[in-house]
Amino acid sequence: MVRNWILLFGIIAVFAIAMVGLTILPKLVVDPRVEAVDYGNTFEIVQGHAIYVREGCIYCHSMQVRPEGFGADFERGWGRASEAEDYRNLTPHLLGTMRTGPDLSNIGSRQPSVDWHMIHLYQPRAVSEGSIMPPYPWLFEVVNETARPNREGLSLPEEYRIPGKKVIPTDEARYLVAFLLSLNQQVPGMED
Repeated sequence: MVRNWILLFGIIAVFAIAMVGLTILPKLVVDPRVEAVDYGNTFEIVQGHAIYVREGCIYCHSMQVRPEGFGADFERGWGRASEAEDYRNLTPHLLGTMRTGPDLSNIGSRQPSVDWHMIHLYQPRAVSEGSIMPPYPWLFEVVNETARPNREGLSLPEEYRIPGKKVIPTDEARYLVAFLLSLNQQVPGMED
């Protein structure tokens, strides 16, 4: 009977130590001067994140810049090394497993042009010669030049234009670009 009590006490002690070590201690050790940054995810950014997941962008693009000395990320100008706080408002977290394309964790800072992103989604080779990224034409409408006079089409290079037509981004394209532009690690107060 005494052995059962010792076993029970041992099990409870293991769980108590684990709880203290994994939940309470980190809370006490974290620097209290670090304030959480509210990134203010808007409806467009949340929808864009869902489209990013749906379209499978994560299969070719990572969202984790490795620290200096762990690869060429720093030399490529992809930004500072990723930190846990960078993923706070992203569910699911999209770290990625391989890089067929460039890392996107700081693309909003590296490429802040809405027009560039729209053209890149419609026809990647129009802005990045030799790109192996597939185009996403279903995120755009191709309409007659005279249709929708209040909506401006993309400024595509001559070889990608369709005569008499204009390419207009859908709401999904705008949401996805809003999400990509929100990927900016240059948040005030968080610089190294």
